[in-house]
Amino acid sequence: MSGPARDLLVVMPSWIGDVVMATPALAALAEQRPELVIRAVARPGLGPVLEGLPWLGDVETATLRGVLGPLGDARRLSRRRPDEVLLLPNSLRSGLFARLLNSPRRIGYAVQGRGWLLTEAIPFPSGASPAPTTTLDDYCGLVEAAFGIRVADRVPRLGTTPDQEAEADRILEGIEGPLILLNPGANRMDKRWSPGNFAELADRLRDRYPHSIAVNGSPAETGILEEVCRRAGPGVVNLSKRGGSLGALKAVVRKAELMVTNDTGPRHLAAALGTPSVVLFGPTDRRFTVLEGIRERHLVAEPFLTTDRIADDHPRACRIDRISVGDVVHAVEELLGGKDGAR
Repeated sequence: MSGPARDLLVVMPSWIGDVVMATPALAALAEQRPELVIRAVARPGLGPVLEGLPWLGDVETATLRGVLGPLGDARRLSRRRPDEVLLLPNSLRSGLFARLLNSPRRIGYAVQGRGWLLTEAIPFPSGASPAPTTTLDDYCGLVEAAFGIRVADRVPRLGTTPDQEAEADRILEGIEGPLILLNPGANRMDKRWSPGNFAELADRLRDRYPHSIAVNGSPAETGILEEVCRRAGPGVVNLSKRGGSLGALKAVVRKAELMVTNDTGPRHLAAALGTPSVVLFGPTDRRFTVLEGIRERHLVAEPFLTTDRIADDHPRACRIDRISVGDVVHAVEELLGGKDGAR
């Protein structure tokens, strides 16, 4: 179905991983409802994640923080009142922001008591199973219910821009051969496999494969990266010392042959850019973020946790350092092949 062009403003979630998990639903919407001009609102710093997607128009910035945040953001963005607003976050603030924009159609899940702020409050799906549902499926369900489409392809995908690719080339200058990227950071301490484990892994992979080994992280994770490099043998490259933006990180991840990562944002970048990855899960349940059609190997700290229990509720049993270096090496072999990378 198509008709006159309509301006759809999508309020994006606040985390890199959730932004990535929103892409299948929005890509399907763009394909099946070509009359929609899709724009995004993202928190500061997240715009580069979305750059390079062919179906997306402008990316606006909004914080939606504090009592007056939605008011200020809506006042600033109201110059181009969208025909429709789609809320992916489930927060009350995002509902208030949509209401202040005064758009004729305001869509989101009926949660946090915000239904009165929306013109279409979609009931949140309540499955019969106690097992977690994925955030990706929640977004797909919202779009399917609101727009009457079907999201058949649920593989997340991102793009890169020429500027991002050029910046990545600068960061990787002088690094020879295929690249294995290690991502030892995370937004929580209990999600981080230890720097000592990452250092031992780097040594074992360097001995086994003809690959360059590099570590990556945010400016706040500088200390972790330096500790990994200090503990590892010579030759591990600390990419954080070469600078670079979030957009450049996308292109670096795309160019890597494999990533080993904690359960954090770069894992989702790898998934959406086609880079195979080994993902380490401690006290975060992997079932919230299972992705279809992705070359990933998941290692969980407590593989015998019964399906009716969620890893997040059992931090002691699911300590991430219960994952052994040997198991990670084996998972890398499954993706890259045996010694020398033979597949």
